[in-house]
Amino acid sequence: MTALVADLPVRPGLTMSALRRNLTSALTDIGEDHLYDVQLVVTELVTNVLDHAGGVGRLRILHGVAPCVVTIEVDDESSVEPVYGRSRLGENRGRGIVVVDNISREWGVRMRAAGKTVYALVDCTG
Repeated sequence: MTALVADLPVRPGLTMSALRRNLTSALTDIGEDHLYDVQLVVTELVTNVLDHAGGVGRLRILHGVAPCVVTIEVDDESSVEPVYGRSRLGENRGRGIVVVDNISREWGVRMRAAGKTVYALVDCTG
């Protein structure tokens, strides 16, 4: 069974610390290491919306218990897919999707009529 545990707007002015606090209260039944992984993936995907996709979107967090997996989905209005390992913001940027790829069991992009959804699945067992 999978439950929606968070459905939040992404917009300019959103602070990552507040977002991480929301995740901590929404995901009380996963371990600290798994929570950290989820927070890191969420931070990277939301930052991509803020920096590269017009700054407006929607974040959903779903938690499945058998097996334990957290699904992160971030919608935005851009049709441009994330680029693995490169950023238009400079050479010291652009590693967010690399981080998401290394932490997540799976990640990808689903195109929508008005933009896309970038998703990642993070295991929370063990």
